[in-house]
Amino acid sequence: MNNPLRSKRSQADRPESSQTPSQWWVWRSRHLSLRFDRRVPQVLMGVLLVTLATMIWSISQGEYPVPPLAVVRTILGLPTDNPNYIFVVNTLRLPRTLVAWGVGVALAMAGTLTQGITRNPLAAPDIIGINAGAALAAVSLIVVFPSVPISLLPVAAFGGALSVAMLIYGVAWHGGSSPVRLILIGIGFSLIASALTELMLTFGDINDVSQALVWLAGSVYGRSWAQVLAFFPWLGLFGLCSLRLSRELNALQLGDDLALGLGSQLEWQRGGLLLCSVALAGSAVATAGNIGFVGLMAPHMARQLVGPSHAGLLPTAALIGGLVVVAADLIGRLLFAPIELPCGIITAVIGAPYFLYLLIRSRR
Repeated sequence: MNNPLRSKRSQADRPESSQTPSQWWVWRSRHLSLRFDRRVPQVLMGVLLVTLATMIWSISQGEYPVPPLAVVRTILGLPTDNPNYIFVVNTLRLPRTLVAWGVGVALAMAGTLTQGITRNPLAAPDIIGINAGAALAAVSLIVVFPSVPISLLPVAAFGGALSVAMLIYGVAWHGGSSPVRLILIGIGFSLIASALTELMLTFGDINDVSQALVWLAGSVYGRSWAQVLAFFPWLGLFGLCSLRLSRELNALQLGDDLALGLGSQLEWQRGGLLLCSVALAGSAVATAGNIGFVGLMAPHMARQLVGPSHAGLLPTAALIGGLVVVAADLIGRLLFAPIELPCGIITAVIGAPYFLYLLIRSRR
């Protein structure tokens, strides 16, 4: 007779190559070890290819159309039939598209970090008050201090976002920073900052208010290489820091007690991750205004594709966020051409129903 215990033991003793292959990749270096889903490389490559195709198509569209092949040749510095393509592509449209992509990447990474810190899938920088703090500081600079150079807008937005984040963290502190308290207090500060912003718009000069309203709508219209050079260092520095700290987010998902038991320096890690989220969201808001719901949608889309491990989730969400904003800018330019809709309106039209769907699903 066959012994079932022996049969099970023999199956367990088989070589690893004959068993079902693991769904995880493990990457190790001297100072870092990452574990991510095997689907991550294929998904990243697919999203990147779709993003590149969308960016080329976006650059080719407008009042002065440029063939997609001519767009590629112009960007690569190859000769084209029309010398005007250089000005249209490299000066007018390429910086705008790069800013749209970078802003989407920053907002998606900030949203992923915020959801990881709070352990709440409905959290995002624009929901818990970080974006509202950045918008309040930027509107104050535009309306209350119009003589201040506009080049200080990124610094002001980052300062506003950081101030609100510190207030949220300080008020939520009660022997520790509870994720539930962070969200509830963050929503309260978001409402306060939004009310103060509306107050400034009500009593400000009409010309300054018009400029602030255009900026608040969330648009990459008229962005140049100056904005690219000012924004991308922030994105590169804090994006790399976020990727470096992504492993700590997995420990935070286990809960405070288990994370402490595993040796995590809970408050230091949470504070560092919150700083990265604030810097990414604040710099994005300073560059393109208040573009909502990207930080909420992109992490959920990425989670459906590559699972919950943040080593793969964070870069996947970043690329999806970049694709979403580039596509929103393209739709806004083509939908009612020659009238251009700010990409923030497009993301709001898509994101608001998506947020309601997430609320209903969470309730179930």
